[in-house]
Amino acid sequence: MEFKELGLPKDILRAVTKLGFETPSEIQEKAIPILAAGKEDFVGLAQTGTGKTAAYGLPLIQHTNFEDKHIQGLVICPTRELCMQITRDLETFSVYQNNPNITAVYGGASISDQIRKLKKGAHIVVATPGRLLDLIDRKAVKLKSVQRVVLDEADEMLNMGFKEDIDNILKQTPAMKRVWLFSATMPKAVKRIANNYMLNPVEIVVGKQNSVADNIEHCYFMMKERDRYAALKRILDYFPDIFGLIFCRTRRETGQIADKLEKEGYNIAALHGDLSQAQRDAAMKKFRERTVKVLVATDVAARGIDVLDITHVIHYNLPDDIENYTHRSGRTARAGRSGKSLALVNTRETYKIRQVESLLQTKIKQSVIPDSEAICEKQMYALMDKIVSTKVDEEAIDLYWPVFYKKLKDIPAEEIVLKFISLELNAFLDYYKDSEDLNASLEKSTPGKGKGKERGRERGREGGREGGKFNRNLTGAKRRFFISLGEKQNLNKGALLRLVCSETGIESFHMGRIDIHSRHAFFEVDKLMSNQILPKIKEGVYEGKSFEVTPAQGGENEKNKGKKKKR
Repeated sequence: MEFKELGLPKDILRAVTKLGFETPSEIQEKAIPILAAGKEDFVGLAQTGTGKTAAYGLPLIQHTNFEDKHIQGLVICPTRELCMQITRDLETFSVYQNNPNITAVYGGASISDQIRKLKKGAHIVVATPGRLLDLIDRKAVKLKSVQRVVLDEADEMLNMGFKEDIDNILKQTPAMKRVWLFSATMPKAVKRIANNYMLNPVEIVVGKQNSVADNIEHCYFMMKERDRYAALKRILDYFPDIFGLIFCRTRRETGQIADKLEKEGYNIAALHGDLSQAQRDAAMKKFRERTVKVLVATDVAARGIDVLDITHVIHYNLPDDIENYTHRSGRTARAGRSGKSLALVNTRETYKIRQVESLLQTKIKQSVIPDSEAICEKQMYALMDKIVSTKVDEEAIDLYWPVFYKKLKDIPAEEIVLKFISLELNAFLDYYKDSEDLNASLEKSTPGKGKGKERGRERGREGGREGGKFNRNLTGAKRRFFISLGEKQNLNKGALLRLVCSETGIESFHMGRIDIHSRHAFFEVDKLMSNQILPKIKEGVYEGKSFEVTPAQGGENEKNKGKKKKR
């Protein structure tokens, strides 16, 4: 099937042709005719990287009257990177429309600039939930004329704590509208949105739910925890032509790993929530232009990275929410290409691999962490390929040839080649000389003596598990914490949940009651996980405001502490 058979108008087909699109992907083929007809609500379930933006973007452009200056289309997505990516895509889809105004609104950028753009008459708004609500509160954006709402990456928005924000936004839109929901997975919270805000939606499922592309090779490497960083470096060295992503669980870990790799000469950049918007834009620009070969990122920051030819996704740690494995891995093998998804696990984390296998309904093979010989061989072959493919500029070389000849004429050609190879590879040979085997196995790491106690302690640290799954009701015991942020600092429950979980690596189901006050808030954490709070989030910065976290004392002391913070 070709795009011209999907019912799209000629001006949009011209834009599609200009982009070089020839045949639609499966989600595009199934979704576009339904959305182009424009009469029904829609749920599209498809893995990451299958072309969902075009699946809803092309019909959204079709249904927009660009002579009318009111907001007719609204796209809600979880992160600023995805927001900017969708906006760029919609602008290319609308290249043959009459003065289209597609406006992106997201946190971390000047709100006054965004307000000015909105006042010019936006036809379509692409937004992150928090910034959109802020603009609604300021009366800078009105959604009464919206005819179509797209919820992109709906499962991820709910995982990030945007449930209340999405509810509040959808309440601002007309009752008579079409809602198009796109998601990689269909958890209960996404079904609830479909039930509450959609009328008999058409549901399309492409591939298996929670699956990733068939052309991704999945494998994992097992090492002792102390060797995790060393194993990462070996993998990077073993793939000299890598153009990939390294995923870490927290912002702090992302920054630390990126700093260490950069100091050791790796060509990398970091992408996480503690960076300013300008820094994040610069990192993404370098990555898109391949000035850097590897991006170290958090799950949240990496949403919206739609870059072709990513060869590898490396999970420095597997995500706490195993469903995020699907989203991470989907950054590679886009648009029909192939890629690798590589996970680092210690000897206590094999149950997570079993969870991923259950999620994907496929077996993940264990691979060997490469040794020095394998790495140096790979580097040598990469160097040879580079030499063979290098074009010689004879005109430029002629200028310097007499100097080269005079210096090298007495050295045999074979020796020159060997010296050149040594010059390039000596650093690897020296670094990996006498290096030890980093591969670990369950047998090696669990000697009989003290095994029971060791496993018991590990269970406590991981929060407990039964039958390979997390036990989400470990204990009723909670520990309460105070944070010096509140409503005055634009903090809501979802934002606090995201802040704590992203900084500490604790999963959201370990969080308990959250109470937001004017200038402070309280939150509860499962007691067994509470020892991770203060070492990782004792103080920090939230939207430009410094904050501190301390244990809550309870009773009257809590009230007094809150009052002191108000002064």
